[in-house]
Amino acid sequence: MATQSLQDKIDAHGDLWSMLYDGPVHRFEFPVKPEFSNWIDEQIAWRTSVIFQNMSHHMTDVFLRGPDVIRLLSDLGINSFAGFGPMQAKQYVVCNYDGQFIGDAVLFCEEENAVSIVGKPMAANWVRYHAEKGDYDVEFEPIDRPSPNLTDRKRFRFQVQGPKADELFAELNVGALPDIPFFKMGRFKIGPHEVVALNHRMSGFPGYEFWGPSEVGAEVRDLILEAGKKYDLTQIGGRTYPVTAAVSGWVGSILPAIFTGDKMRAYREWLPAASAEGRQAIGGSLATGNVEDFYRTPYDLGYGFMIKFDHDFIGREALEAMPPEQKRKKVRLIWDQEDVVDIYASGFSGGDRYKKIELPVGNYTVAPCDRVLLGEEDIGVSYYPAYSETDRACISLASIRADLAIEGQELTLIWGEPKGGSGKPTVERHVQKTVRVIVDPKPIKRH
Repeated sequence: MATQSLQDKIDAHGDLWSMLYDGPVHRFEFPVKPEFSNWIDEQIAWRTSVIFQNMSHHMTDVFLRGPDVIRLLSDLGINSFAGFGPMQAKQYVVCNYDGQFIGDAVLFCEEENAVSIVGKPMAANWVRYHAEKGDYDVEFEPIDRPSPNLTDRKRFRFQVQGPKADELFAELNVGALPDIPFFKMGRFKIGPHEVVALNHRMSGFPGYEFWGPSEVGAEVRDLILEAGKKYDLTQIGGRTYPVTAAVSGWVGSILPAIFTGDKMRAYREWLPAASAEGRQAIGGSLATGNVEDFYRTPYDLGYGFMIKFDHDFIGREALEAMPPEQKRKKVRLIWDQEDVVDIYASGFSGGDRYKKIELPVGNYTVAPCDRVLLGEEDIGVSYYPAYSETDRACISLASIRADLAIEGQELTLIWGEPKGGSGKPTVERHVQKTVRVIVDPKPIKRH
């Protein structure tokens, strides 16, 4: 029996909007312990001591080898590949033919003509499709699927960051660490085991993401945890993972722009219905009935600086022609504390109930979008809210009109879905709430 494709699923349902907005939500749960202590202390440790984050289990890891690897990646990515080569990393973004975002990932090049794509599966699937259908001399190794078992994976992948991280690494390495500039790669040791590391300073503090063969992963982890005791090392769990993304400025909850358009049909016919793309769901107050209103561009997500027109790539023509007024800016929104308290208080009264905000992350669907307004005018969208212990407030990342990306700009957003809520089983009956927000134009904090 042939595998059902995403296009088959869409055709069988007959109503794309209802399929995505009202259908069941396949909740993603990080395949790690939710909390090792408690999510408040785990957030605090990120900025006061040092944290250990096990990223071995939840990200897709795809290995590409062959003489056409760079040409393939360049043909699809908005990024320039001039000078890209061994021991370099690159955040990678791919779009559809209209310049709308499909996915992002991080590329790791450890040797000539060999690159791994690490992150959510959307970018990797788009690359794999074109590798199979196009004229490219590229080989794919099997994709590492998310799994709680390290034995199912080819590599362990850990992250250690915080103010005390360099001291901990120096002790584990038994000597001075190599100088690894921002978003560059290098090698050092964890006890007897050599690891490859990326300096991305996601938290704004010292530290590295590093990896090695999965068979030594448990030993490397134990060495770190034992040495980390004197540095107040804290393991962070799955409840905190999406908070770290929000506070570091990464929007990971975007609907891939693949569900409409004749040019994308062949890709939908290639993608399995059971893929991550086939399990997408949308929600929020942006309930227009048009799925394409959930599509974003690289500019909306803060990736405009990556777009380089020094090469041809899918989506280039549309991005090059985009007028400035259509380029939204990514910002952080600080939610008014009184309005947030009102949302919680409604659950303890006999009146209308507002949509609950789960803590520490209020994400009840895969790709939420809430309306952001200046007065009565829609000027952007907000993504899921997260509680930031540093800010002692609910925050959300948002894409808004560029001229309003001003420190202290007052706006409002509409929290909750219209008409009492959608048909998603994750949504309780509720009424919408207008929430006052303040704009912080610098969503990525460097300390």
